[in-house]
Amino acid sequence: MDISFNNNKLKKTFNEGAQLDAKHGKHRATKIRNRMAEFRAAKSLMDFWPPKSGPARCHELTEGKRAGQLSVDLDHPYRLIFVPNHNPLPLRTDGGLDWSRVTAITIIGVEDTHV
Repeated sequence: MDISFNNNKLKKTFNEGAQLDAKHGKHRATKIRNRMAEFRAAKSLMDFWPPKSGPARCHELTEGKRAGQLSVDLDHPYRLIFVPNHNPLPLRTDGGLDWSRVTAITIIGVEDTHV
């Protein structure tokens, strides 16, 4: 899967191990690295469709400002937030996101979505 970042600062943080560890701590940084490796190895977002998502628990967010975003679990309550990087979005006939055609994502950040 093709991965981009919301901004250059985020890209630099994710791509420089020391910065990622300093910002998120070793435990969460390791989880982030694992999720990023899983994204890079995936052919499409369908590789994360439940029940295949495993401990990542990939799911669409639907509430408020998060609508249209997706997340994967890191360490509770933190999640890696991303959006499909397609224009137009690949949709199913019923209007939902077609996970099998999402082959590019943009990482938004790491957040507690319950706040």
